[in-house]
This record gives sequence, C-alpha cells and structure tokens, in this order.
Amino acid sequence: MESEVFKRTSSEGTVINAHLYNFIIGMTLCWGFFINWIMVEGIDPTTLSHINPILFFIGYLGCCFLGIYLFKKSSNPLVSFLGYNLVVIPFGFIINIVVAQYDPQVVLEAIQVTFVVTAAMMILGTLFPKFFQKIVVALTIALVLVIIFELVSIFFLKTQYGIVDWIVVLIFCGYIGYDWGRANQIPKTVDNAIDSAAALYMDIINLFLRLLRIMGRRK
Repeated sequence: MESEVFKRTSSEGTVINAHLYNFIIGMTLCWGFFINWIMVEGIDPTTLSHINPILFFIGYLGCCFLGIYLFKKSSNPLVSFLGYNLVVIPFGFIINIVVAQYDPQVVLEAIQVTFVVTAAMMILGTLFPKFFQKIVVALTIALVLVIIFELVSIFFLKTQYGIVDWIVVLIFCGYIGYDWGRANQIPKTVDNAIDSAAALYMDIINLFLRLLRIMGRRK
C-alpha cells in the first residue's frame, strides 16, 4: 500500500548523500531482521500458543498500526525508528510461530530466495520506477481481493489454495520494486530513509512468509 512517506516532496531535515541514505535504509532493515532473529531464537513458540488468539490478534494489529502511524506521520528520525520497531516486534511473533512449523533447512532456503528476489526487485525498481508506479493501484486492488478471498476460504470454505501464495509473492515483488523506486525519489533525509526501510521491511517479510509456505509444501 502506498505510504504518505513516498508522497513527500519537501524535506524538514538535512538532506544527505545517496550512498549514506541507502546505507541507512540497509542498516535499518538489518536491524529489523536481527530483532526478528533474536525473537525466533529466544522465544519458545509454544508459549505464544497459550495466548488468547483474540487478544494476540488485537495486540498485533494495535502495535502495527501505532508503529505505522508513527513512522508515516513523524519527521523525527527517533520517533520514526520507534514506530519501525513497533512494527518489527509483532511481525517477529508471527515469524516465530510460522518458522517453528518448518525444517530449519527449508527456512534457510526461503531466506536465501527472499534475498535474491528482493535484490532483483530493487534493481528493477531502480531501472523502471515509472512502470511500478503504473501498476501500484493494480497491486493494491489485487492484495485486497486476495485478503478477502483468503478469509472466505479459511472461515467458510475451510480450505486454502496454493495458487494464492504465488499471487501474493508476485504482489509483494511488485511492492518491493515500487517502494524501492519511490524511496529514491523522495528527499534523502535520515527520517525518510528509516520510513522507507519500514515500508520495505513489511514487503520483504510478507514475501518471505509466502515463499516459506510454498517451499515447505514442496518438502
């Protein structure tokens, strides 16, 4: 989904050079992945299963939406970084629960594929930013339709369709290309770098989780 971050045309902070800007994006992403790794290694997923599902879901959404609100609305890098972490932590709980269901080798392979696909989409986003801008509305509509279809399938049809995972992978590939292309078109400030990393983080994690499910079925 398009973030207000990527609509910024003016800057309230000091503009930095492109290399430092991209470095901050990369380090912010690495920080999020590092926190997720610590959570997976340090939290027993069985303890999460004892939490009331409704309370867990409400807490997950509440934390994510608060984090998104902070990094979208704030021009202060520290506030945006706080918002980023409020997104990373609940995602970490979901990753913990999902990863525990798969063989470590499958998880490693999914991480490797996610890295390669992400790098490829960032290159394409750099080379063809206008293309991704043209398809972002279609991506958003497709994502909403997929979410609705999955909810109907789970709660009413009591089944899941593997093709949906492939569709979601394609959608988030498109989002990575779009968000990366847009990230390099807005003013290059520390705050914008953190905000851009937050948007990319959500794209990448969603891509990883779907690839993990696809690869896990094959194994």
